[in-house]
This record gives sequence, structure tokens and C-alpha cells, in this order.
Amino acid sequence: MLNIMTKKKDMRALAAAREIKLRHLFFELTMRCNEHCLHCGSRCGDVKAEEMTPAQYHEVMKQIAEDFDTKSFTLCITGGEPLIRTDFFDIMDDANKQGFLWGMTSNGILITPEVAKDLKRTGMKTISISIDGTEATHDAFRQTPGGWKRAMEGVQNLIDVGGFQHIQITTVVTHQNIGQLDELYRIFNDMDIDSWRIVNIDPIGRANEHPELLMTNEDIVHMFEYIRNMRIKGEPVTYGCEHYLGMDYEREVRDWYFRCEAGYGVASIMSNGDITACLDIERRPEFIMGNIFKDRFKDVWENKFEIFRKGLTCGECEKCGEYEFCKGGAYHTWNFDENRPNVCFKDVLF
Repeated sequence: MLNIMTKKKDMRALAAAREIKLRHLFFELTMRCNEHCLHCGSRCGDVKAEEMTPAQYHEVMKQIAEDFDTKSFTLCITGGEPLIRTDFFDIMDDANKQGFLWGMTSNGILITPEVAKDLKRTGMKTISISIDGTEATHDAFRQTPGGWKRAMEGVQNLIDVGGFQHIQITTVVTHQNIGQLDELYRIFNDMDIDSWRIVNIDPIGRANEHPELLMTNEDIVHMFEYIRNMRIKGEPVTYGCEHYLGMDYEREVRDWYFRCEAGYGVASIMSNGDITACLDIERRPEFIMGNIFKDRFKDVWENKFEIFRKGLTCGECEKCGEYEFCKGGAYHTWNFDENRPNVCFKDVLF
């Protein structure tokens, strides 16, 4: 376990060396979904949005391949549920042929043995599938009877096909499922997955309509202690990229130090062609940096995104002794109307 002085030195060096370099480009293929999750930040399934055609994606990817080394970043496919598109494999076969490294997030329920084979054929390298509790909890949380069974079958179908670089399960922890972590570990430990990613529910999107799901301070401490103890045992458990955790937990529950990558290493193209940073950020007009049908992505990436690169701050943040490391925390949980963070672990973890 790294000591606090080493962590502070490393984080200062990281901040000083921070560069703008595209590492993850998200393609939001659709806002449609075959589940209706209680925590969905994008309210997928409720929001109608245009969808780019395979021919349009071809032109977008061709342009990006001309301007960037396609092996220098990961194309991250998301939604909604990406596999709900009947032309999904047309798009991803094209991406593979154009040389993109790609992975995806999915709820897993459409991954039959045949789909798993097609994912391998079209070059998918990584995938993260959502399992949010034991069977009854997961199905209620995602409002999908039978969803847990089908998602678990989807994971196993990927394992059976083999040849992927990384198969991950992601669990969103809530006040209702936090007591199921040990049972979930026993289930996942019997499967040949590569990692288990644990994240806390955030007060965004539909989660704001379900305060009973939001975690208490005790829940939060328990979750991080659980992850840290599992990692001490050598288990492939990790926390997600969200949130600054204080010196007691930074680099203890994941392999890196926190810094919000929105606009620095992460950009996204929405299903209608709008260009933004992280797709979890509140969808406000000021966060649309351009549109792929009018603007060249490279120009937008290099010359826009100032709103994300200037950092977040408020009076209380600047008084905090950890502000030099946190810089206001994650953009997706910042309250832009009141200019304050909606999630801050000060006085909870540090």
C-alpha cells in the first residue's frame, strides 16, 4: 500500500504532465434499449434520438482514420443497448476493416452463441456486461424479468467463444444490493471473467427519482473497504474511473489516480452526430462541441472542449486541502445550476 507522501508526489507529477491526448472515443450507437434501468443517467428508452446510418458511420470513421492513428485509442461502443441495432455488425465490421481497436458495454441479454462468434469475427477486443445484484435484485433494478439469466448466459457465451482480450462484469452498487457483494463474488469467481468492476450509483438521470437506491455514507465506506480488501487478496476487483477518493483510497481500489478525463482523454459522438466529452455528463447545449456532419472531429478535439479543460471549482472546493488533486471531481456529477459537486467524498472517505 502506497504511503500518503508518495501518493501526493505522484499526483502532483501527474497533474504537471497532463496532456490532451485522445484515449477513448465513444460511439453512442443508439438511445434505444431493451431494459429500463432505474439508475440510467441517459434515460435510455425514454429519449428519442436520431441514429446515424452505417454509411454515415463509414464516412465518420474514414475521416477519423485519416487524422488519427487508429491504434492509439480505443473506440468504445455504447448506447442504449448497441446490439439492439440490426445493422450493428455492419458498422463494427467496417470499424474493424478500417483498423480501429474497439470494445463495448452491453447488458448482455442479446449475446447468443452466434452473436458472441460475430463479436469475435468483427474484432471486438473488450466488453463490460452489467450484472447489478443477484437474480431478483438485478431483474427488478433493470425492470427486465429474466434479464439476469440471459445476461449471465451472454457472459458465458463470450467465455465459450474465447479469444477476447478482456471480459469484465460491472456492478452498480446501491443501498439495496450492497449486502450481496460476497454472494456475487462467489458466483463470478466460478466464471472465467477477467475482472469485476464495482461502481457506486450516482445521483444522475433516473437515479434521482429513486432516492431509496442511493448509498448512505456507511454504504460507501463499506464498498471501498470491500474492494480494497479483495485487491489485497489479489482478486481482480476494481473501482471505476469516477470520483476522487482521498489519499487513503487512491491507488488502493484501482490501478490509477483520479482525474476526470472528459475533454482530455475522452470524447464522444452521440447517435445524432453531436460531439461532446463523456456521455454521462448532463446533456446541456453548452456541452455540445460540434456535430460530425458539420465539423471535422479533429478540429473540434483540438480547438474546442475549453469548458471541460478549464476545470471545476466553487468556493467550498477551493477551501478544501485536497482540491489540488480533486479539481472539483467528476464532470458528470457536477451541479452546473448551483455550481457545486453533487458527489463529494470529503468527510466520508477523507
